[in-house]
This record gives sequence, structure tokens and C-alpha cells, in this order.
Amino acid sequence: MIYELAQQAKKEVENICDAYEIYVDESKSIELDSRKEELNFAKEEIEKGIGIRVIKDHKIGFAFTSNLDKISETALQAVENTKLNKVDENYEFSQIEKVNDVKGVYDKKFDELSLDESVELLKNVINLAIDSGCDVTGSGFSASAGRSLILNSNGVSIENEGTGFGIGLSVTIQKEGKIATAYNSTSSRFYDLDGDKLAKEVCDLAKSSLDTKPIETDDYDVVLDYYAATGLLQTFLNAFDGENVRRGRSILKDKVGEQIANPTLSIIDNPLLEKGMYTCKCDGEGSVSKKTDLIKDGVLDSFIYDIYTANKVGTETTSNGYRGSYLTTPMISTSNLEFEFGEKRELSEIDKGVLTTSVLGAHTANPISGDFSVEASNAFKIENGELTDPINKAMISGNIFEIMKKVEGLNTEIKQYGPFIIPKLLVHDLRVVGQN
Repeated sequence: MIYELAQQAKKEVENICDAYEIYVDESKSIELDSRKEELNFAKEEIEKGIGIRVIKDHKIGFAFTSNLDKISETALQAVENTKLNKVDENYEFSQIEKVNDVKGVYDKKFDELSLDESVELLKNVINLAIDSGCDVTGSGFSASAGRSLILNSNGVSIENEGTGFGIGLSVTIQKEGKIATAYNSTSSRFYDLDGDKLAKEVCDLAKSSLDTKPIETDDYDVVLDYYAATGLLQTFLNAFDGENVRRGRSILKDKVGEQIANPTLSIIDNPLLEKGMYTCKCDGEGSVSKKTDLIKDGVLDSFIYDIYTANKVGTETTSNGYRGSYLTTPMISTSNLEFEFGEKRELSEIDKGVLTTSVLGAHTANPISGDFSVEASNAFKIENGELTDPINKAMISGNIFEIMKKVEGLNTEIKQYGPFIIPKLLVHDLRVVGQN
């Protein structure tokens, strides 16, 4: 069906512009949310649409529609919209390249998944949390399947498909006048989510966070759990965006070939990773997926680019022009970011430290300098290699670019949260400010 729609759009647009790109997208999704333990939102949705980009007289135009009876009008509108833009010869569309196969991106179980079964799964997670002695403050479940086709005037024609599933759970617990909260989520390309494990882990975290103690202000070895790490790493990641580099908004500008991270660390943008949440055959412009070494053995190796930004700076696209749906044009974004450490440390090696499960306020970090000051959430003291007292309140401050020069991987399970595929991270000598 999407191929026929693309061909229809091609006939409408090919003779009225200099170059064209057609993006057809269809998706089906199930989404559930609860307020406390009661399900208060359930949606099953099917969406289909088409986005058309054209180049005429070196000007770019874009239009989209979900009304598939109006493809002709959308094509004409895309051409008309070129008149709103300036001449810019850096716009072009992707060229034909050999397409690599990807594995582990589609679970056929989605095709049989019903709304009732999804509701039952989420209710089971909620009930397990309640049985564990926690009050559920919120929870959610999502499942989606999508298929897209990109076709352009250079002969590119690539189809992507994929499924995704996720559960999130937030709880609170009260005991003897004390209160604690906790949250976690899990996601997968496959319908293999372990809701029982999630409910147990979230409740155990809340329980263990109840009887908090103050911590003295000092420099500590800080273990960043997955959520805490991803919150801070987003600021670091922004510095690799080729557009930020081009505009001078990245502290890493002109540092390719320099040591910017621990020599044991390599970071790879890998859209070909089996079962990766962002794995695909091509990006949203039809540029064939390829691995990009961002950091190799601590040395800055590359930034990420879409076609336009690459042309602006005289380099090649890294196949990082992604889009969320037919409603949008491509934007620079990462795929699956693999953090590979040549060696890892053990929790037992830490004499005086802090583990923080998540951080509050990571979005306030300075996107250019990398300075941050965040509140540690569900945090614990580490004494002589063991987790001890939960911490009352504490602020952690530092600079993400300085952190990366000494960050180490802890010998823990590798998990994917958002684009980040990481173990828990260990940072030495971070300032922790205790609060009563």
C-alpha cells in the first residue's frame, strides 16, 4: 500500500520540480496510562500519511497530508512552498547506495496484540506493585508498529519497518511518617518485557529509599545509574550535532583528533545494531545506515551530519538525518549510541562514594559549557564497596566535558535507555553538596 502511494505521489510531482523526495509512513499503536492504580487513558490508533520535499530553482519546499485523496494538492503545495525560501544550493537528496540488512527490529506478536491483552499486562504490573506494599502513582504501556518508505528522484527506494514496546511505573511508599518515591521503565523491540521484574525493582528502590540520612559535603566517587547517566549525557551529546558545531555552539569544535574522553572509552553511533531501538536501513532522508565512530579510544573522531549540514561544511553525511513521521522534515539526531569501555570497575573497589539512581534538573545544564548542578534522586552512600544508607538530599555539580575525561564503566548489565546503550557509569571526585 505505501509503495502504491509513493508511486502516485511520484507521478504528481516528478514533472513540476527539479528534484523530489517522497516519504510515506504508516503506524499502528496502543497506548495506556493509569492515574494511581486506575486506568484512565487507553488509545488504539492507526495513522498514515505522506510528506513531500521538492527542490526547484535551488529552493526547498515541503508539504504533508494524512488525507490520501489529496496527494496531488500536497505535491503542488510543496512546490508552491519553495517560493517562501531562499536559494540554497546545499539542499540535495540522497543517492543510491548498497542497503545493509538489519535484524531484530520487528516482532510479529504485535500483529496479534489486542487492547485487552495490553490492559491485562499493565494491570498485572500495577497489582504486583500494590502487593509489594507500594502505592502506584502512575504507570503506562505502549506498543507500536511502523512502516515507512522513502523514494526520491535519484532512484532511492528504501523501506523500513519496526516494532517497539515499553512499560513505565512510578510508585510511592509511606512508613512511620516517612515517604519515598521511585520510577523506572523498560523498553524493547520485542514483546518480551518483564513487568514482574520492573514492579519488584521499582518497589524495592522505593522501600530502600525510606530511612534517609544526611551526607557531608565533599568530593566523592559517584556512580550514575542508567537514568542519571542519560540525563547528563544528553548535554554531552548535543556537542556532536554538526549544526551546533557549524554555528559555533559546540565546545568540541576544532577538537577532532584530540583526547576528549577516558582512553578506555569508545562511543559508536550504530543504526545497524541488532535489536537496537533506533536500528534502521536508512535515515529519514534515505541515506543508507552506517556506523560512525564519535569517540575512538578517548579521541574525538567525528560529528554527526545530515545531507544539508554536511554540504554546508564540505563533508559527507553520516546518515543522521532522522524524522519522527511524515509530518516533519529530517533533523540531525543519533541512532543507537554504544558506550564501549576497554576495562570496567567493580562497585567493591569504591571506598567512599555515592550512587544516584536519577537526577533532577539535568535539562538546566549549560548546553555549551557543560556545567551542571543537579539534585540526586534515590541516592545511596557507598562505603567500603557496599551500598549503605539512602541519602536525604544532595546536589551534584560538575562539568560534563570534564567528567567524560575520567568516566569509567562499572561492571554491570548493559541497557538501552533512549539512544544510550551503557553500563552504570563511575565518575571520580565529583562535588556532592549535602543538605539536611
